Amino acid sequence: MQRQTSFRRLWGLAFFLCTAVFLFSGAMLLQDLRRSSQERRANQLLAEQVSSAGCTALWEQNNDMAGWLSIAGTPLNYPVMFTPNEPEYYLRRGFDGQEALSGSLFIGEGCTPDGNHVIIYGHHMKDGSMFGSLPSYANILYWQQHPVITFNTLKEPGEYEILAAFYSRIYAPEESGVFCYYQFTDLSDPEQFSNYIQQAKDSALYDTGVEAMYGQRILTLSTCSYHTEDGRFVVVARQKAAKEP
Repeated sequence: MQRQTSFRRLWGLAFFLCTAVFLFSGAMLLQDLRRSSQERRANQLLAEQVSSAGCTALWEQNNDMAGWLSIAGTPLNYPVMFTPNEPEYYLRRGFDGQEALSGSLFIGEGCTPDGNHVIIYGHHMKDGSMFGSLPSYANILYWQQHPVITFNTLKEPGEYEILAAFYSRIYAPEESGVFCYYQFTDLSDPEQFSNYIQQAKDSALYDTGVEAMYGQRILTLSTCSYHTEDGRFVVVARQKAAKEP
């Protein structure tokens, strides 16, 4: 009888703990969903503002804004932030500077909004926000449907044709013979430019047929990928000339 009583007590305790964990997990999930919904709504309002009033109106609200990045027919439609003294300031902050799980798109260290090479980073969010849709470019059909990226800075509009999409990762300093795309922040040297473009095309999952000539501005989008430890998914594009169709 005593053993049965002890068993019942243990079973009751285990049931209580499981229930508590379940309720806590459920509460956290609901909190994350609510937070995600709020952040998506805030970004949607920003998109509506920039559509009606342009980038300058948003820049007046926050001078850290460098431009607007969008890809027609996809969820990607966000402001791009630039804080050269602290490049990752908006890693977990929204446009208003407040804490945000999805963070904001931001220009990486060593790059400038109007430089010859702009590397933009963003989170790979499970709900598809920020750069959550970027790894879809692993599929050639997705690229065929969305071959152009629009990146309008405060100074000028810009359209970029995708020339490569590939998987990568963050490499250790001692590793050699690897393509550290994130280190090519300055492509003003013709040899560096050619080296970057060739390595990007060599790493590409498929051939887009798009070429880049020295002097064209290059845009690189980077997000996390879970195919390996410290994995990344990368899309490289070159700016279209004004006369191109």
